Amino acid sequence: MALNGKVQAAPPGLIGWDTDAKVDAQAAKDFRSKGFSFCMRYLTRNSNVQSGGDLTGSEAAIILQSGLALGAVQHVARARAGWKATGALGAQYGANATANARQIGLPDGMNLWLDLENVANSSSHQDVIDYCNNWFSAVDGAGYVSGVYVGANAILTGDELFLRLKTRHYWRSGSMVPDIAHRGYQLIQHIAEIDRDVTRTDTLGGAALLLMP
Repeated sequence: MALNGKVQAAPPGLIGWDTDAKVDAQAAKDFRSKGFSFCMRYLTRNSNVQSGGDLTGSEAAIILQSGLALGAVQHVARARAGWKATGALGAQYGANATANARQIGLPDGMNLWLDLENVANSSSHQDVIDYCNNWFSAVDGAGYVSGVYVGANAILTGDELFLRLKTRHYWRSGSMVPDIAHRGYQLIQHIAEIDRDVTRTDTLGGAALLLMP
């Protein structure tokens, strides 16, 4: 499936939302009328793109046809309980993210985001770095551009997030998280009944890469 859209660097100040709920044509129209410019939807961790309520090609087409831009983030390894980070797990989930993105029809060059949060305290900093970098390698190697959502209990420091990770795209959660040394964030989340996300250009000139309608 080929989606009608073009990958572009998001200008600063766009307001979007992230959701794990399906977005139908009416919902997309309603959000667009309220001034939202983009939607961040979830990719499954599994190899099957049809899993649960995750993003599909038909939903992506609906979002774009409504005039909204689209971004994609893979579900966190485990939502509530702490999970053990390993390099092998990062490689597995990164491969699944790219396979799902291909099935959906997401084009090369757009960001796919890793959701990094709720990491078990038993994971060392190097475990988390290996997990992330293997995920990034799978995504970048497939033609996409990796990014990381930095959530609560991500383990890594702001210096490590910048200096030790291979990505150049950072999304700040609404939780208490470290600043990204030298660069800053390209997406800022504000947690409410609807999680709003605002685009910005980071201090090194980087921006989130969205699929624009």
